Amino acid sequence: MNSLYVDIGYQSLNKFGESLCGDTVEVVERKNGEVVLVLADGLGSGVKANILSTLTAKIISKMVAESMSIEECVYAVAATLPVCEVREIAYSTFTVICITKELVAEILQYDNPPVILLREGKHVEFEKTSQVIADKLIYRSQIPLREGDVLVAVSDGAVHAGVGKSLHFGWQRSHIIEHMESIYHSQFSAKAQTTALLEQCELLYRGEPGDDTTVCTLRICERKPLNLMIGPPANPADVPRMMALFFSKQGKRIVCGGTTSMLAAEYLGEELETELEYVDPQIPPIGRVRGIDLVTEGVVTVSQVLVYARDFLEKNKLYMDWRTKRDGASMIARLLFEEATDINFYVGLAMNVAHQNSKLPIDFNIKMKLVDELADSLRKMGKRVRLSYF
Repeated sequence: MNSLYVDIGYQSLNKFGESLCGDTVEVVERKNGEVVLVLADGLGSGVKANILSTLTAKIISKMVAESMSIEECVYAVAATLPVCEVREIAYSTFTVICITKELVAEILQYDNPPVILLREGKHVEFEKTSQVIADKLIYRSQIPLREGDVLVAVSDGAVHAGVGKSLHFGWQRSHIIEHMESIYHSQFSAKAQTTALLEQCELLYRGEPGDDTTVCTLRICERKPLNLMIGPPANPADVPRMMALFFSKQGKRIVCGGTTSMLAAEYLGEELETELEYVDPQIPPIGRVRGIDLVTEGVVTVSQVLVYARDFLEKNKLYMDWRTKRDGASMIARLLFEEATDINFYVGLAMNVAHQNSKLPIDFNIKMKLVDELADSLRKMGKRVRLSYF
């Protein structure tokens, strides 16, 4: 699995009128590098459902991550969760997906809609076995995966979408499969596919979801490194070393900042060309240097990238903004969020004299905070991130 990457994207809609979601998603990584995702759907909605699903997701993800058996996990959930006074049952439904080092998807499901597998954009059925554990019928599957495979797990809010409104009997699993096949594109990230499916659910609910609705997408893709340099080094004598390290790495290259771009162009023996047209009036124009994939302004541009990153981790409402625009911030967002899997930051610690003007709301500390928060956001997206300071 070293050459392949598990791209994971998930998102939820709260039941209309509820401030808390009754579904919970947990993603953990085993010590051996295997990835485990748990989608839990708590009984009912609101606070009670949120507590039930959170407990279930936390318990199962931690136990599975420590290589404990599903039997132990289910017994632990049954013993821990409170009993519903009305239905006299103590449970939250769940889906567990573990991607092993051998690139096998081990799927364990209890009462959630069956996981969907897309291969080359087309639905593929897979075998399931069943067993009863603590009076609960558990379905198991083991699926050898390939590059490009997509797994989609949903809570029952997805198959109930539109009930009593746009559809009489809800959005059936077959309809979800048809929709996912119709929007499939090999370059769409897991989060993009998740957002597209969830937006359709919200549309069918006419903006008022009748149930908590969650979509989780896992996509198997090739690892793609990317290198981003921002700011010159604190010691000018370190410029050759910083540039040599940056340009020796595999993957695409982004250079942010006017001074940094000039230094990079000089190191390569190339001209720095600056575009004059503002694609977005709030974002400075990009530049061009032969040998560098993207050249942008520094702090203002990266600030907007961080805005997109925060939104990407939440509702992803700004997706269509940065997905299609040609300004520097949008282009960086596409490369970082949708393409790169392993990101190397090269951060120069030199003070920018222009930023010390008291009339400007930018200073060295702000730049460092931007880089740190962006790196943290990328880690939350599942990216491997490394920061090097000069």
